Formats: sequence, structure tokens, C-alpha cells
Amino acid sequence: MGSSPQGARHHLFNRQNLRRLIKLLAVLGIFMSITLAIGKLYQKWDDDPVRGALAVENGTFGENYSTPIYLDQGWSANDSLWYYNTTQGSALIPYDFFIALEQAEFNEPFRAKSLIDKYRYLPQKPTFFNPDGLPVGFVKESYKGKDYVGFTCAACHTGQVNYKGTAIRIDGGPALADMVGFLTELEKSMTRALTDAEKNQRFVQQVLTLNNSYSRAEDVQSDLKRWTRKINLYNTINHSSVDYGYARLDAFGRIYNRVLEHVISRKQLRDVLIGATKADGDTNLMTAAQVDKVLYKISETIIGDLQFAKIIERLMSTDDGYPGLGMVDMERIKALIFNEPNAPVSYPFLWDIAQSDYVQWNGLASNAGMGPLGRNTGEVIGVFGILDWTAHKRGWTLSSLLTGQRSKSYQIDFSSSIDMVNLSRLESHLKSLTSPVWPTIETHTKNPEQQKANAVFGALPEWRIDYAKVRRGRKLYAEYCESCHEVADRTDRDRILVADMSNIDVVGTDRAMAENSVNYTGYSGNFKNTYQSESVGSLVLKDRAPVVQILTAATMGEVATEPDPDKWLPRRTLDWLYLMAKSFFDNEIKASVKSGNYLADTTAAPYQSLLSYKARALNGIWATAPYLHNGSVPSIYDLLLPVKRPGDPEDGEYRPNQFMVGSREFDPIKIGLRSEGYPGFEFKADKRGDFNSGHEYGTIHSPPVKGQQQEPLTENQRWDLVEYIKTL
Repeated sequence: MGSSPQGARHHLFNRQNLRRLIKLLAVLGIFMSITLAIGKLYQKWDDDPVRGALAVENGTFGENYSTPIYLDQGWSANDSLWYYNTTQGSALIPYDFFIALEQAEFNEPFRAKSLIDKYRYLPQKPTFFNPDGLPVGFVKESYKGKDYVGFTCAACHTGQVNYKGTAIRIDGGPALADMVGFLTELEKSMTRALTDAEKNQRFVQQVLTLNNSYSRAEDVQSDLKRWTRKINLYNTINHSSVDYGYARLDAFGRIYNRVLEHVISRKQLRDVLIGATKADGDTNLMTAAQVDKVLYKISETIIGDLQFAKIIERLMSTDDGYPGLGMVDMERIKALIFNEPNAPVSYPFLWDIAQSDYVQWNGLASNAGMGPLGRNTGEVIGVFGILDWTAHKRGWTLSSLLTGQRSKSYQIDFSSSIDMVNLSRLESHLKSLTSPVWPTIETHTKNPEQQKANAVFGALPEWRIDYAKVRRGRKLYAEYCESCHEVADRTDRDRILVADMSNIDVVGTDRAMAENSVNYTGYSGNFKNTYQSESVGSLVLKDRAPVVQILTAATMGEVATEPDPDKWLPRRTLDWLYLMAKSFFDNEIKASVKSGNYLADTTAAPYQSLLSYKARALNGIWATAPYLHNGSVPSIYDLLLPVKRPGDPEDGEYRPNQFMVGSREFDPIKIGLRSEGYPGFEFKADKRGDFNSGHEYGTIHSPPVKGQQQEPLTENQRWDLVEYIKTL
């Protein structure tokens, strides 16, 4: 039978639509390629030769230093500045608030160089990408028509060491920052701006003078109250009995809590509050009527920051009908919902991260496929990404499919400020970052910055390398260290660094971080009764589930959601397709089995392999003090000493059980930072999270290595090994 004219026209119409769609996609693809190319050129524009670095006079702990110098780490000046100033979607507070805010106890700006240095962030001068001279790793984030100040990964992963007034900036190195102290100071300053009449007047006037996001005083006042509540909420939820001090943060504990805050449903929270009891275990803290009043007009699905702050205010309110709970009772409720972030760890260094098979201190994250994107998404959740998660009726979306929510009565839409395109670009940027080389006149280089550092430090006897010691130390390293810490070629473009995982019972270091990652649980919200694939099979998320499962589901939902709601829909779709393709085709790390001595996952213990810590190549380790994963040992030399135990000789050398942290003054002999003689943070290795035990290889307490007992190192051998480690 022949075709009807209507059928022919319909067929032609379909072909025409298909051609139009192909043309549209081609045009959008070309537009996206041009945009990416322009972006690559644009990031080269900020080429300040000193990378925005500033000299500091009258610094914290009496440390003054001239404009920092750089080493040869494979990055040019604009590479460093782009890394410092590229947003990842973090939104700490409104940008104008950060510019206008005064310190709590002084009329000086909160962002003054002295306060930034006090909390060991790195002050910067204004540059092209940083016109207001924000510190390293602080950046303007624009989201839904408003500007915020937020953190980039450079805030936690840029280091510096000083020596007699000269500073070396270490890109990708661990920060010495005290983030908890900084956020506590921020809360105090915002509270004073809210409650002190004179400060409030100056603050509001300054914000209005900036004339950016605010034109009415009442809007400034309203948002100041709102954002003060949010910072107070964050600090309250994450209060810990373990003091972090400088150079440490329980990032995972805080990421876990932020996810739980946005996942728990109103029904689950109501059950928690009704079931909460006093210390006797028999008396309820509040009646059902009081709980319902506290939860009046609270969302049935996603609660989030502001509503949680309102819930806390209501719980503590003594107004009629509210329970009027005190701090002790509030701590009991907090413990039922959240987990104490009491396992601070050192900020890890980032060189070789893109070439590593597994990352995080306990090897939690595979670097294959979508691994880097999911890992970095979780990081931004923890550092104040705006999570505009909402619930919608059942329907098909990729995120609902991947997170197992398709059959749910409602589904979570994971819209947020997280900039996944920039996260992917930052991860790619790190591929070219190499570890810092110890500056000495014996090092031959064509890099002018490394030449300058070599000339400055190579002239100092204490920085000279003793190559006779190095040769002896190399043999000792092969015997005592290399079975776990491979020697890597920092410039090998084809390198893959294999993490060597050690069971915590074998390595013996502080167990808190590894155990918390596995044992912490929370309410799963809409993820309840969904399936999650693990290496041992599919797991069903229970009402109260391991937080590692909930975090995995949340980051999967984020990654499966088209990024950046500020962009035009077709552009967002193309960005997302680009990210997916890049994750699988541009990532040279493939899925592989973990290496090392660890307990394998089983159906009964599906996360058992995480009860381990990772050993990695030690190139550049000299610039990353303090040591061990929890920063409990001040120097490399001290790390080669045993922990004193009952019955050990009184005249022996042992690791210090307490020392000062916070100084950047470098010790080129022991390889560490100044650890006494100034009023910094006093670290004490006296409780879980702070223990300095374990990793006692080469000491009188050395465990067998591959069935062989090691002889303890002599003092001369320890110094030989330290000398060799300087050259890595």
C-alpha cells in the first residue's frame, strides 16, 4: 500500500525536527567548546609574579617574613593564582558581609591581615582574580543572583614554612589553619554586629555603601540575623570534646553532619524528639504536644540549615508551650541526631592526588571513574555549599534512578551551589602539580624560583645536604620504609601511586578517624529502603544507616543532577554530559583492588576495609609537618622514635607527648616546625583522636614486617634516614 500525503508530511516533519535538533546540539557543542577554550585562556590572565603573596610584619607568635618565594612545583604564577581563586560553590556568608564585618573585640575589619594570620590562613594582596585581596583559598561565589564568600580547596591545601624571616609557599601543601577557631571568631563577630548598636550601625551602613546585593537596611538586618543563626548552628552541631588546634580538621565528621542535617525527615526527627529521655533513661525530655509545637510548619521532607536553627531556638525557648531545654539536654538530643566530629586529621597534601588509586587517610575514595567528582562534591557539602534540596512528586530523573528513589512517594531534587564543572577543572589542574624539592645549592634547575630558593637556603649550613648520610639513609629506607612507602618519580607523567593500606591493628596509630568512618550512623530520610551497590553486593539502607551509605547516596544524587542552576538549561545539560564523559575518558586511573595488609570487606562487615590507614610515597614529605594522620608527631626525627611504655628505660629517646603547634618556623635538622617556646596550641597525646602511638617501625617496639622482626635503628641511623628523606 502507498503512503498517504499526511503520513509523508509527518515523516518529513520528523526528519526536519531531527535535523534541527542535531544542528542545535552541534551549535551548543561548538559554543561550549569555545567557552571552555576562552576559560583556559582567561585563567592565564592573572600572572602577578609573586602570586599575590604578601610580607607579614608583627605576625602571630612573633613571626615576621618577607614576601614568600616559591619552589618548582610545575606551576606558573597564573596556575597558582587560578587555583587560589577558582570557586567550587562554597558559600560561607554573603560577600558584602565579609567585606563589611568588624572583629568582635575591635573596630578593625574581620578580614584584616592580622586576624587572617592569627588563624594561620595566608594573606594576599589584590590581583586580577582577587580584587579585594582575599586570603588564599577565599573567593567570591555567585549563586542565584547573590554573591557569597566561600572556601576553595586552596584554603586547606596551601602550605608555608618560614625560616629566619624568609617564607616558602608550598602549593598543594597542608594548611596550618585553625578553621574551628576562625569560625568561632566569625560567629562572635557576627553576633556583636547584630547586638552591639554601634557596630550594627557601622555594619549596615558599610553594606549599603557597597551597593551590591543590598539597598534596604531592613534586608541587611534580616540577613545578618539569618546568617548568624546558620554559623551558630554549624558550630553548635560540630562542637567536639577533642580540641583540633592548628593544622587539623575532622572534615569527614563535619561532612557527615551536614548531610544528616539535610536528609533527616520531619517524621524521623519527631520520633527522635519524642523518644529523647533524661539521664535516668526513663523520663522523657518533652511531651508529644511540645514536640509538635517545636515542629510546627517545619518541612515534611527537607529541613536544612535555617529550619534546624529555628528548631533549636524553639527547643530552648521558655515561652508558653515550648520545652525550655538546657544545654545538657540539648547535647543529649544532638547526640541522637548527629555524630561528634572528634577525629581531627592533618590536611593531606595534594601533589600526586590525581595519580593515586585510592585517596583519603583510610582509602575511603577510589580515584577511578566518577570517584574524584563524587569526592570533591562531598567536600563542598562540608564547606558550606548551599544545598537547595527540595522534594517533588514521583517522576523519572537520573538522580532518582541512581539513588533508588524511583518508587518513593516523593523524590529529592539535589539542586545546589556546588560548581561541578570547576571541581573537574581543579582536579585536572592538579595533574601538573609536583612535590616540592628541598632547596639546596646542589640541586640543578632551570626554574628561576627554585634557583632563588636554592641560593637563599643553600648558603645556610643547616640546609646543606650531607650526601654520605643520604647514601646510607637510602639503604635504610629500602630496608625499613620502602615496603609501604614507594619511591616515586615526581616528574613521571605516567606514574600511578598505589596506596598501601595497613590494618589499624597492625599499624597501631590512633583509631578514631577510621572507626568513625565505619561506625557512625544517622537517619536516612528518603533514602530509607533504597538499595546501594557495594563490593560485596547490594545493601538496603535502614531507617538508621551508616553515614557512609547516606553520604554516598547524597553525592551520587548531586553528581547525577545537572550542575549550576544559574545557567541556561541546554548549557547545563551539555556541561553535565561533558563531566560524565571527562570522568570516564579523561581519567587514567582505572578501578582496581586495594593493595596492602587490611581486612577485606565481607557480607557481614561491608566496610571493614576502611579500618585501615594509607601509606603513600613520601616525596615532598619534608614540607608537611606535623606527622602521622592526626598530626600527633612534630617532626620526622620524632616519628622514628618509640612511644614510651611502662618498663622502657628512663634514659631513652621517645616521642614527645605534648608540644606546641601553630608556628611556621621550620626546623631543617629534625624536619618539622617549631614545637616549643611560644604560646601556640598545646597538643597533648592523651586521648582518642590525639594518640601518637603506632607506626613504630625501626624502634624497640617495631612490629614484624612481613614476618621479619626489624632491628631498632641507632641514633646515627635515624639521622641518616632523616637526611635521605629530605631528598625525596
